[in-house]
Amino acid sequence: MASRRMETKPVITCLKTLLIVYSFVFWITGAILLAVGVWGKFMLGPYISLIADTSTNAPYVLIGTGATIIVFGLFGCFATCRGSPWMLKLYAMFLSLVFLAELVAGISGFVFRHEIKGTFLRTYSDAVQNYDAKDDRSVAVDNVQRSLRCCGVMNYTSWFTSVYYPVNGIPPSCCSNLSDCSLQDLRNSTVAPSKVYQQGCYELVTSFIETNMGIIAGVTFGIACSQLIGMLLACCLSRVITANQYEMV
Repeated sequence: MASRRMETKPVITCLKTLLIVYSFVFWITGAILLAVGVWGKFMLGPYISLIADTSTNAPYVLIGTGATIIVFGLFGCFATCRGSPWMLKLYAMFLSLVFLAELVAGISGFVFRHEIKGTFLRTYSDAVQNYDAKDDRSVAVDNVQRSLRCCGVMNYTSWFTSVYYPVNGIPPSCCSNLSDCSLQDLRNSTVAPSKVYQQGCYELVTSFIETNMGIIAGVTFGIACSQLIGMLLACCLSRVITANQYEMV
């Protein structure tokens, strides 16, 4: 019986090492989610308002999820070092819940991507129509047009029906060359088309979503599978430790 315990000791040590490394990586992912949630809350608020009909709780979900993962990541390290079977089982149960949540989130995002595009079309069109160059959504529209080199929803003609156009013309953020794009040009419906970006922002954003949705889904499934690996490690270590304790009795 003593020889059996000697045989299982290296196995326990190996499993503990792997699980501690995994828990540390798991803890890092929680810290990243927490940081992204805080960053999204304070820096991406206007942009989020462009892709949601109403205020979204996505940043709070990321913050809460990241904080929970940090706590359970530390709990996993503690449970592994203690070698407590019930703690390891609890850790494995939490990992299984995270696995299911990420799986559902990945499938939902891929299945409902067309609804996301429809929502973006509505909210971005509303932001363009009610643009005033001052509020957060208007600033977000300007930033999108500058960074993506686009103009309007489908094209620059989207601005012709906005409340901003009759007095101010097309916003300067649509200018393809600021040094050759005056306010007078932007108010002139004949001259303006030659001074602004020709492609609409909706097409660029949705094409980006379509192009990268497969990559995003793949990364999500990959992370979900890593939770499954951690769950299996915790279950295996719990069973080996429990079996070793019975042999000692």
